[in-house]
Amino acid sequence: MKKIFISIMILFCLGACRKDFTNLNIDPKRPRDVPPSGLFTYAQRRLSNTITSSSVNLNIFRLIEQYWQETEYTDESNYDITTRPIPDNIWNALYTDVLKNFEEAKKKIPTQVANVTVQKNQIAITDIMQVYTWYYLLTTYGNIPYSEALNIDKPFPKYDDAKTVYNDLLTRLDADIAALDPAAGSLGNADIIYNGNVNSWKKFANTFKLKMGMLLADIDNTKAQSIVESAMSAGVFTSNADNATFKYQVSPPNTNPVWVDLVQVGRDDFVAASTLVDNMNTLNDPRRPLYFRINKAGTFTGGKPGEKSNNGSFSYPAVKLTQPEYPALLLSYDETEFFLAEAVERGYNVGGPAEIHYDNAIIASINYWGGSAADATAYLANQAVAYSKASGTYKGKIGNQKWIALYNRGWDAWIDTRRLDFPKLTAPSTAVSAFPVRLKYPIKEQNVNGVNYSQAAAAIGGDLVITKLFWDKF
Repeated sequence: MKKIFISIMILFCLGACRKDFTNLNIDPKRPRDVPPSGLFTYAQRRLSNTITSSSVNLNIFRLIEQYWQETEYTDESNYDITTRPIPDNIWNALYTDVLKNFEEAKKKIPTQVANVTVQKNQIAITDIMQVYTWYYLLTTYGNIPYSEALNIDKPFPKYDDAKTVYNDLLTRLDADIAALDPAAGSLGNADIIYNGNVNSWKKFANTFKLKMGMLLADIDNTKAQSIVESAMSAGVFTSNADNATFKYQVSPPNTNPVWVDLVQVGRDDFVAASTLVDNMNTLNDPRRPLYFRINKAGTFTGGKPGEKSNNGSFSYPAVKLTQPEYPALLLSYDETEFFLAEAVERGYNVGGPAEIHYDNAIIASINYWGGSAADATAYLANQAVAYSKASGTYKGKIGNQKWIALYNRGWDAWIDTRRLDFPKLTAPSTAVSAFPVRLKYPIKEQNVNGVNYSQAAAAIGGDLVITKLFWDKF
């Protein structure tokens, strides 16, 4: 009887206590399916981090633009971009983390969003973010994989002509603007920049269109004028309230990357560069205490580009820049007004004299950084700043002041320095090359996608940091 009871209990356990072990191969921290909103937010964050980072392994444009100088290790200040795989890291971040995730979001939106109009808004905003990302790849490298990129069936994508890609991006941007319907919703709080406000995205897209149009001004003035005037008539940024800011949080992991690079890891790798600080001192610029801390002597001083600057006599970046919640700025009203000042000088019909737009840009910059109206008035009264009295060409006046205003946005400053040829930045005497006007292609591309890489390098005139890109011919 005892044996019979034991047998019955075994059978009971086998039946009633049977477990499904098939889920053991599923990692709950790595879901098989992700909603498009999650993909969008992740890609938006990675884009913002890449554009904003101060890591010498990724974003060295504050050093190239001589805003900051390194305290101990000076490779990047001397234009060494290959000892650390900087071109590879930028390429990987923008293609893999940003563009690919935006692309997957666009594919998933129609399958998970029922309202057709909301679908269209979400897809258009996601595509605007992709156009924005492609812009930085094109202006950094030149010809790049585009038509065959993001396609798993094309592991060795061809490189497309940069100018052809740029024109296609403008076509995409126009289609996105036309698709946006402010009467319907979009991405809601999955969108960290505008919280899904479609009107704000429409204005962003037109402002970015203005920016893209101005990049072509030196090589195709007629086309640039048409793009700029079209964007202006549709509505661009009109105040700092329109700025595209990515809002970081106080606690990790969603914190300001500059805080991560400097404070969280306890490093003092950067001080002000003398190029910027000396210029601001000469102009008595009210933004100095907003950009930098005073040194031990109570003044603002910077290290010489390319040289070690590890003593206490130099100014460090302002504390607020290194706060964990300090936001990133992806597109701004002050740069918009600088573009409009330039557009007036080029004869474009955008309204108002160049001086008004120039003044508006400077006032907006000072206000954004926390300066007062009185600060702005006094600064614009300086004869070396006043548009009608300052010496030089319009490119010089606008270029120099825009460079100051774009502090903390080294990548954008680098684009404008190449485009306007101002300010005139002198390469350090110890630099490994002349001032870089592009980054070299990634080593990985040379090794893995060699045939297409070689064709691309030949097409642009050589894979060199001194090879000018299609829009930078003067």
